[in-house]
Amino acid sequence: MSLHICILAAGQSTRMKSRLSKMVHPLCGKPLIWHVHATAAELQPKTLGIVVGFQRDQIMEVFNGKEVEFVVQEQQLGTAHAVQEFLKQFPSATGTLLVLSGDTPLLRVDTLRQLIDLHTREKVSVSLLTTELSNPKGYGRIVRNKASFIEKIVEEADASPEKKLIQEVNAAIYAFNIQKLREILPLVHTNNKQKEYYLPDVIELTLKKKGTVLPRLAPAEEVIGINNRLELADAARILRKRINERWMLNGVTMIDPERTYIDTEVRIGSDVVIYPNVCLEGSTMIGSDCTIYSNCRITDSYIDSQCVIYESCSVEAAHLGSGVKIGPFARLRPETVLGKGVRIGNFVELKKTSVGEGTKANHLAYLGDATIGKDVNIGAGTITCNYDGEKKHPTIIEDGVFIGSDSQLIAPVKVGKNAYVGAGSSITDDVPSGALAVARGRQVNKEGWVEKKKSKKGK
Repeated sequence: MSLHICILAAGQSTRMKSRLSKMVHPLCGKPLIWHVHATAAELQPKTLGIVVGFQRDQIMEVFNGKEVEFVVQEQQLGTAHAVQEFLKQFPSATGTLLVLSGDTPLLRVDTLRQLIDLHTREKVSVSLLTTELSNPKGYGRIVRNKASFIEKIVEEADASPEKKLIQEVNAAIYAFNIQKLREILPLVHTNNKQKEYYLPDVIELTLKKKGTVLPRLAPAEEVIGINNRLELADAARILRKRINERWMLNGVTMIDPERTYIDTEVRIGSDVVIYPNVCLEGSTMIGSDCTIYSNCRITDSYIDSQCVIYESCSVEAAHLGSGVKIGPFARLRPETVLGKGVRIGNFVELKKTSVGEGTKANHLAYLGDATIGKDVNIGAGTITCNYDGEKKHPTIIEDGVFIGSDSQLIAPVKVGKNAYVGAGSSITDDVPSGALAVARGRQVNKEGWVEKKKSKKGK
C-alpha cells in the first residue's frame, strides 16, 4: 500500500517569542523542521509534502535547492483544513497518509514504522500515536474500550474529574486510510472557540461512523512538541545524548558526554578522544586517532587522522592534514588548509592560507591570504600585512624558508625557496631564493647617554 506523508508547519507560534518561525529554530545544527523531514524521508514515501503558511519563506529557505514538495495554506483555518489542502494538491493519492507535526524533531523512524505497520496490518480507518504523561494537563485524554481500541478522545475542557486522571494522551501523529479520510474531512465543523477545523475531530467522526481507531503507545520524549525556548533546550539535551551515545558505541571516547556538543551531521572516526566543552558543528568530519582538548569549537571543517587540537582553539571551514597539531589558543579561519604534520602553536591566527607539509608557526603570528610551502619556520610575532586599506594582497613563502621573529611581510610579496628573513624585518620587496633579507633600522649605541640624562634631571 502506498505511503504519503504530510508535515504540518503552517501555524503561528507566539510562545517562542521570536521573529523566527518556530520551525526554523536550530536544534543540534539543523532547524526543527529539517529533523522531521529527514526522519520522514527515511520511510521513502511516495509523496512527502510540507504544509506551510505563516512565515513560509523562512521554512522554504531551509530546503533551498532541494526537491521538497510544499503545500501553501493561504488561510490558516486549522489542522484539518491543512490536511485537506494537502489532499487537494495530491488528488490521486491512495493508501496511507501519515500526518506529522513540524515541531516534533525527536521522533524516531522506528516508532513511525511501527505505527504504519500496525495501521496497514489491522486495516483500520485511523491509527495514532499516544503517550503517557505524569502531568497530562492540557492534552486530550485517550479512552480505550475493552479491546484496547480508542473509544473516544476527551479534551481537557470536557473531561470529568475521573477522565482527567487518565495519563494516556493524544500525541497528534496520525496514520489515515486516505479514502476514508476524504469522506470524513468535509464533515469537520468549526464549532470551537478558535473557529478552526481541527484534525482530532476526524477521530470523533470516524468513531460515530463505526470506524476503528487504533492507538500505538510511544515514548513521551519523542512525541511532545516544542512550543517555547525551555522545551527547545530540553529537546537539544535529549538529541545530544542520542548523538553522543551513537558515537561512543562507534569507538569515540568522551571524557564527559554531558559537556560534549556534537551537531547532527558531524562525522567522527574511531579512537578519537574528546575532552569536555568541545563543540563540533555543521558538516565537520574528524578522522581517526585524533585528540581534541577542552574548550575547542570546530565548525564545517575536515580534520584528518592523528591530529591533536590543544585547548581553546577555534577552527572554521578549515582543512587539517594528517598529524597536524594546533594550539592552544589557535584560530583557523575559513579557507585555511594545513598540510601533513604542520604545527600551529599558541595565539597563531590563519585566514585563507595554505601551509605546506612540516611547516611550523609556533607562537604569536598572523598569516592571512598567504601560500606557505613545506618545511618553513615562521618566527614568533610574524605578520603578513595583507590589507592596504582597500584590497587584500597575497604573500608567497616558498619551501624551506626561515622567517625570523617579529617580521612583517608587506603584501604583495614573495620569499623565495630556502631564503632567510632576519628577525625584526619589514619586507616590502621580493626576496630571492637562498638570500638573506634584513630590513630594519641600523642600531646606534650612544656611550654614557644614561648618566648624562640623569645629571640633567638633577639640575
